[in-house]
Amino acid sequence: MAQVKLLDFWASAPAMRVRIALAEKGIEYETQEEDLRNKSPLLLEMNPVHKKIPVLIHDGKPICESMIIVEYIDEVWSDKSPLLPSDAHERARARFWVDFIDKKIGDPIRQLVWTSSSTENKEAAANDLIEIFKVMEAELGDKPYFQGESFGFVDVAVVPFYSCLYTYEKLGNFSIAKECPKLVAWGKKCLQKESVSKTLPDPYKAYEFFLDCRKKLGIE
Repeated sequence: MAQVKLLDFWASAPAMRVRIALAEKGIEYETQEEDLRNKSPLLLEMNPVHKKIPVLIHDGKPICESMIIVEYIDEVWSDKSPLLPSDAHERARARFWVDFIDKKIGDPIRQLVWTSSSTENKEAAANDLIEIFKVMEAELGDKPYFQGESFGFVDVAVVPFYSCLYTYEKLGNFSIAKECPKLVAWGKKCLQKESVSKTLPDPYKAYEFFLDCRKKLGIE
């Protein structure tokens, strides 16, 4: 087994977080692309509780849950590109915003992408998602990145959703550029970083993938 191995899936936003963190640190690793409908014995062994990706395997030991993995990466490979601030209060603040996005964003995304609900429900989910992005945009303010001048922990957590904005817009019938222009500008700035640009999939490819999944699941 490789010293560092990632159980991965290209379209998974949580897995993108881990890939970005690994790239920021310049860590070489082996990746194993998972078929999420036919999970590998290794995935079931390494994450027996949740049975999901991403899983980072370091020296044979698994670490699960995307932002726990990102924090682990930041602690173990602390000599390069720190992701969490050095100040204790700022670290707590960064963790707060990651916790906010993880608790809030899942439900409206599931409603938009994975249900065949009514137009009214879709509109409500789109509005909820826009409000979440507006809160994040207010936190970003005029800073280049969420933590200030340096790309960090909160950026790693949020930027994978940028690659899916086109999908959310198409399915929810809204324009994120109109609603949250600063957040869109932030996403474009993040894409100037190689760690991000080489990780995030093409938004049109992501959209076609989600449409194909919806079709296979019988969602209209």
